[in-house]
This record gives sequence, structure tokens and C-alpha cells, in this order.
Amino acid sequence: MIFPNEASFSKTCPVIIALFFSLLALPSQAQIKLPQIIGNHMVVQRHQTVPIWGWAKKREKITVSFLHHTLTTRADRDGKWRVDLPEMNEGGPYEMLIYGKEDRIKLTDVMIGEVWICSGQSNMEWSVAASNDAEKEIRQANYPYIRLFDIPHKVAFSPQEDIEAGEWKECTPESIGAFSAVGYFFGRELHQKLDVPIGLISTNWGGTNIETWTSGKAITQVEGFENSIDHLSQERMEAMEREQKAKFDALLTGVDGTEGGLVDGKALWADLSLDDASWKEMNLPALWENAGLKGLDGVVWFRREIIVSGLIAQTGGELHLGPIDDSDITWVNGVKVGETHNQYNEDRIYTIPENVLLPGRNVITVRVEDYQGGGGIWGKKDQLKLVSGPSSIPLDGTWKYRISPVDLKLQLAPLGPNDAPTLLFNGMLNPIIPYAMQGAIWYQGESNASRAYQYQTLFPTMIQDWRNHWNRDFPFLFVQLANFMEAKDMPGESEWAELREAQLKTLNLHNTGMAVAIDIGVANDIHPRNKQDVGLRLALSAQKIAYGKDVVHSGPFYKSMYKTGGRIILEFENVGSGLMAKDKYGYLRGFSIAGDDKKFVWAKAIIEDGKIMVWSEEVPNPVAVRYAWADNPEDANLYNQEGLPASPFRTDIWKGTTQKD
Repeated sequence: MIFPNEASFSKTCPVIIALFFSLLALPSQAQIKLPQIIGNHMVVQRHQTVPIWGWAKKREKITVSFLHHTLTTRADRDGKWRVDLPEMNEGGPYEMLIYGKEDRIKLTDVMIGEVWICSGQSNMEWSVAASNDAEKEIRQANYPYIRLFDIPHKVAFSPQEDIEAGEWKECTPESIGAFSAVGYFFGRELHQKLDVPIGLISTNWGGTNIETWTSGKAITQVEGFENSIDHLSQERMEAMEREQKAKFDALLTGVDGTEGGLVDGKALWADLSLDDASWKEMNLPALWENAGLKGLDGVVWFRREIIVSGLIAQTGGELHLGPIDDSDITWVNGVKVGETHNQYNEDRIYTIPENVLLPGRNVITVRVEDYQGGGGIWGKKDQLKLVSGPSSIPLDGTWKYRISPVDLKLQLAPLGPNDAPTLLFNGMLNPIIPYAMQGAIWYQGESNASRAYQYQTLFPTMIQDWRNHWNRDFPFLFVQLANFMEAKDMPGESEWAELREAQLKTLNLHNTGMAVAIDIGVANDIHPRNKQDVGLRLALSAQKIAYGKDVVHSGPFYKSMYKTGGRIILEFENVGSGLMAKDKYGYLRGFSIAGDDKKFVWAKAIIEDGKIMVWSEEVPNPVAVRYAWADNPEDANLYNQEGLPASPFRTDIWKGTTQKD
């Protein structure tokens, strides 16, 4: 790749350079302010007008010089100003000069290329350092013409004009580790295919729902959200802070500032004879933020008393606690049975040594330490149990707890990003509008799965909202949810399948594309480490939709069906070179079929003449077919010859589990 460098820029633009040096003699009063997103090392979008904006003294004359373009404007009565540079071809590095009456700014190492916004929740936020082959990926991340900008988390009641911090960085082994893995692998693929500079703006927050990323004007047009932001105000925030402070003061009554539970390695609060009558109660499993301890990071001790039969006491057993966020040490009757460090998503299964359990009363104690975000014993109810041979004692329900002051952090943040719509649009998106960019990639939906039917409205509303704010029908590419959770033996209903359907339907919007990820998830982790394939598939969509390349950009999508005898024939689009079963024997799996009774059973399926025939002897008169319709359809194996997986789908329109009356 060859771009004009600063030396060639100096030769081609002597007037601008001379003007710059003449300005050096002027005293700097720092009257001109630029938004954080405009700075050194940035990438500006090629082939589009490029807004450059900021603030200065009211009515001050501002000049922006870049390449052979020099534009002048005046700040308005509020001190705001903006110029729009004309369309330019890719290149760089260049310098940009911005000056007023008494102030000047020189931006260096500016590139012209392709800019993409990378947004969503934790799977978009997931870092390169936590992804597959992290050490190798980081070591090889030397791409000086890929530039990275990470927007800090910010909840805001009203649209913000700027972010508090942030800077453009070259992609190096030192800068890439904490950056969005999906964003990086997407950008790297585009950089290699297009041979132009790439700018990636990462604005995401784990665990967030879609309405928080939507503007107030747009979200209040959606049924059910008409009055959803009426309560947002600074006064209300301060009142909520006072309320939360009072709750914390009550929670910490009696906490003396020392670690009373664990002293010199001895677990005093795990002792069988401890009087815990003053401890508070919490129903588990639950994240403690959702059970009265909102904003708390630190250590909480839990105790649960159980009655054990003589036979179980003699036999021993295993203690199952499910996942604990983040670390734990666990005792039974004061005897340590296990500990796990910083594994928020790992099931705790600890063997109870012989002679530890007693006939009659026993006490289980768990010291939980949470570093950030959610904390606690948070899995499913049936994961909490004491197992002894064929016997099982359930442990879900009421536990006693006590807060320990060690490393205690109380975060007075009454409003989280999901506590009201538009909070992250205000704080993390509005400040970068109208920065010129090619399009957006999006990975989100897990937090809206229980409201999947509503997502059919919320998702296209948000996309159109962003387009309205940029005043461009820009390409919007997104990831369909990966497979997750325990695989089921029989066909059934699924919130996650309905969310994937809502994403699939959003392709009805013009200039959208979807990367199917149904084959890269894992049952016990909502964060698949294989972000490389996600980025690659998004980049294929970008090549087709944003850049008009002749590529097969997605796997098969269901198109139509018809019946012949007792069988259903399915037709598809985006088949590329043809349909295939990714199985060494050529068998299709993951299909189910139903008659008028709406009872689905597993079906046989074969590829025939570019179509798929589906049937079951149990359903002589079928009316509907579903494919990969589950939280984790781990056996689904329909692909095109290019190796891209088919999207899950259903042919019926029967009421789903998330559709309200």
C-alpha cells in the first residue's frame, strides 16, 4: 500500500504549510475546542463530505485547511461551528490545520479511508485478549493504517455534545489487546481486501438492551415506551443517589471496617456454631445487584443450613453451586471443600470429603468476591444442590448473607445503562454524530431475548433512528445470536430462536446484512471465543452491501415452501454454489416438522435438486417446518458450498413465547 506521506504533502501544498508556520508566532489562547473524536491519527471517510466541527468564542472566524481545501466559517451565538470538507480519495498520512483569531490546532497523521462504528453489548465489547489465539493475534497486530477509537462508558440523561476521554490509536500489539475483537477482525479483513486505511470506532457496553441505544425521539414512538423517558432529569438522579446512599448506610450497619470472616486464614464466619441471627436474607440464585445490593463490588458471605440424613452423612457427596461471579471459597461445616478464582461463568462442583457431613444440622458457607459488574451465586435453581448417590437436596431459596468490608466498593450509580431508554445513545453515540463513516456493525440481542417479539419493532426502529441522525441510509450489518445454553433432546419453543427470527426479519430494511453465528457458540458460555469467524462474516457482508463486490456474503436463507404428498419442500436464497450438509455422511440435521396440532417432532431432511425435502412418518399431513429452532441447536448443519451456515427459521407464524396478547 502506498499513500502520499507528509513530505509529499508539503511539496503539493506549500501555501498551507507556509500559513501554518506563520501562525506559530501567534499566542495560543486555547479558544478553539474540538470533540474528542477529531484528533491526531484519525481516519476520515473517503468519498463523502467530512464534517469538522467544534467550539470557539461566539462569532469567531474559524478556518480549516486539509490537503488543497481551505474552508472558513464563523461560530454561532453558542460558540458552535462546523465546516464540511468535500469528498476525497483514500490516502495519508496528512496534516489538518484549524485556526481562529488567536488559536490554532495542528492535527497530524490523519488518514483518509473507511470508517466503521462497532457497537452493541458484551460480544461486541469482548476483547482480542480474551478471544481465540489471543497471544498470536496480539503479536501479529501491526497495522499502522488501521486506527482504533474506544468510547468510554457513559450514561447520560440528555444528548451529550462530547465524550469525556478517548483518542485515536494506531493498531499495534500494545493497543489491540483491549479493543473489540469483532471490530478488529472485521476491520483487518476489510483492510486486506480493500487496501485502504480503516478507522474503527468502538462504542459498546456489555449486558445492555437495544432501547438504551435508541434516541428519546425515536423510542417514544414505539408502543409501550411513550412515556419511558419522562422521569429523566438531573434532579431525579440526585434524589436517587440520596436514596441509594441511605440504603447502603443501612446495609453497612455493624460493618466495622475489618475482614471479620477470614482472619489469619481461619474462616470464622464458616464455623458451624456461629450465631448468624443478625445476618440478612437473600433468595438464591441471583446476582446480588438484582437482590438489593445494587452498585456493590466486593465480598459477601453466604450461609445456608440444611438437614442431612444419616445415610447421606455416611455416604458423602458433591456440592453443586452453579456459576459464581467472580470468585469463591466454599466451606461445609467449617471445612474448606473448594475455591475458584475469577471464573464468573464456571460451574462450581466441589467434592465433600468423608466425615465432613453430619447427621442432622449442617452449614454451607460461601465467600463470594466480585470485582466489577454483576456478583453472586447466579445460575439456575436446579444447579444449586447437594448430591449424594441417587439423593439430592435442593439448595435454592433463602440464604443468609453478610457484607464484608474487605475491598468494598460502593458505586453510587442509581441509573445503569438499562434503567431507562436512550441513556447510551445520549452518552456514547450522540457525541460522535455527525462524524463521517461508511456504516455500522452491531452485535446485541442477548439482553432482549425475553422480549424477542418486541425486538421486531425495536431493532429496525434503532437502525432507522441512527440513519436519521446521520442523514444517510448507511450500511448496517449485524450478528445473529450464536447458539447458547443446554441443548434440548426434543423440539420446543425458544426465546433465543425468536430473537434470531426478529434479527432475520430486520433484513427487510434496505442496506442491511446479517452474519449467522449459529455454529460458533458454546453451551456454557454466552461469549464465544471465536470472534475471528464473526468478523470475517461481517466483512463478507460489507464487501457485498457496502462495496458492491461479487462475493457470496451469507449462508442460505429460507425463501418459500410447498407440499407434495406428506412432505414439505423448502426453497432457499443465498445458496452460493449450492446447498450442503456439513456432515461426513451427508445427513441433514436440526429440522423438525408439525401438523395442524402444532406439535413438532424431529424430521428427516435431504437435499434434492437444490431444494430440501422434509418429512416424518409421525406427521402424515405436515403443515410447518422449523430449522435450528432452539437456544442451542448444536446439531444444525445446513450450509452453502462456500461454508457459510444457514440462518435458523420457521415456516409457521404461530404465536411464540415472547408474543404478548
